[in-house]
Order: sequence, then structure tokens, then C-alpha cells
Amino acid sequence: MSFLRTVGVLALGLTPVTASAHEFWIDPVDYSVPSGAALVAPLRVGEAFSGAEQSYLERNFARFDMQCGGILEPVPGRSGDRPALNVGAPRDGLCVIVHQTRDYTLTYNKWQKFVNFVEHKDFSGVLAEHAARGLPDTGIVELYSRYAKSLIAVGDGAGSDAEVGLLTEIVAEANPYTDDVTGGLPVRVLFDGAPRSDAQVELFARPPEGKVEVTLHRTDAEGRVTLPVQSGYTYLVDAVVLRPREAQAEKDPVWESLWASLTFAVPE
Repeated sequence: MSFLRTVGVLALGLTPVTASAHEFWIDPVDYSVPSGAALVAPLRVGEAFSGAEQSYLERNFARFDMQCGGILEPVPGRSGDRPALNVGAPRDGLCVIVHQTRDYTLTYNKWQKFVNFVEHKDFSGVLAEHAARGLPDTGIVELYSRYAKSLIAVGDGAGSDAEVGLLTEIVAEANPYTDDVTGGLPVRVLFDGAPRSDAQVELFARPPEGKVEVTLHRTDAEGRVTLPVQSGYTYLVDAVVLRPREAQAEKDPVWESLWASLTFAVPE
């Protein structure tokens, strides 16, 4: 059961509520490639499954790996490379691309922007906790980082996704390139290795033609949710953790957001 909360929301009709609400994802040029072909994928930040391309800059990431055929190795690159991923596939099978950004900060100078972010990502109790902690309504500093994965099929695309040790991550529990996903793609959302129950999951669906659609879903007690998918579509899955931080100085972060994303395609 997908625990669907909202259906048919057109992503192009969504308005960005704050820069912190922008997703980060790995955006393969091709989700299925022949044996020995290149794996090519920009890194992007944006909204509605559309965003600005980011360069390969070691200072901006804590981890950039690929796990192909079950073997984990770093993604090679040179500073400034665009696309950030452009490497020959080392072997056949399912390749899981993994990227973790460094920590960044942002400041909410208007209370309503923080409220919009909290409500959009459905962080129950955060506003009450914010007040109970005696935190200000302006100048709210947030620490944030991104944890992205992408699934690319090389050759037969055989294999499976698995936990790769990210602080928060989305694990596909079926292979969209080789398994029957007509009933949906099951995924599991984790935080610090444990399942995230009752967590909001945002699904961006890009059809071969037309507008991106966004639907909201919730995980069950084991952190699982089955997402509706269709052949010929590409998908971005997003789930966000927001946790409190204790400030040691006046301008230190008082909240921390951790963004997990997963991209994949369903072949026609």
C-alpha cells in the first residue's frame, strides 16, 4: 500500500517556498546503457525535477561513489567537470551512483518561509518545539546536507540496490530494469541505518512528454512504501529529515535538515 496522501499535483504549479526546499539529485542522461558504455549524469539542484547543473568539485562533497556489480569504488573526476559523472561503466549489472554533499547553512530571515518549509515537508510538531525551545522567529539558521543515489542499468542491468552507509538514504527493494513493477516500486527509507516510519515521501514523475507530476506518500512502520510507477517514466524520490541542533553561539544552526533522494527510470 502506498499510503498516498495527494495525487495529481502538477509540479510546475508548485511555488518554491525557500531555497532549502530545493531538491538535489543525480540526473543520468541515459538510465540504461550497453556494456562498456559511459555512465553520464549531471548533479542538479532545483525544483519540480528541473534544476541547475553542479560541477564536480571535491570541496563540495563528502562522498561520490559508484557501486557497479556489487563493487564499490570512487567516481573519478577533475575539478570543474560537467557533467560531474562521466566514466566508462566498469562492469555489467545495476550501477548505484552515490553522492553526499558537504554541510551547508542557510538563514530564514522571515518566519513564514520557515513555516512554509516545515508544513510542505510535513514535520509534525516542529513549530511547537521551536516555540518551546524559545527560538527566534527571524534569523533562524539551518544546517543541511544531501544524500543522493541513482540507479543505472548496464548491459542486462541485473542486481539489486542495497544500503550504502549514508546517514539517510532511500533503498529500492526491487530492480526497476529487471523486475515486474506494474504493482509499484517498493522502497525503504532509512535514517542512521534504522527505518523511518510514518515519513513523508515525495515522488516526482516525469513522463516521456508533458508535465512532471508530484504525489505525496507515507512510509509504514518498517519505513517501507510502494510507489506507483509507469513504463517510460523517470522518477525522483525525495525524503527529508529535520532534527534539532543545540547552538553554541548566536549564529549557530538550531535545526538540521538531511535530504535523501533516489532517481531511476522504468523502461518501456
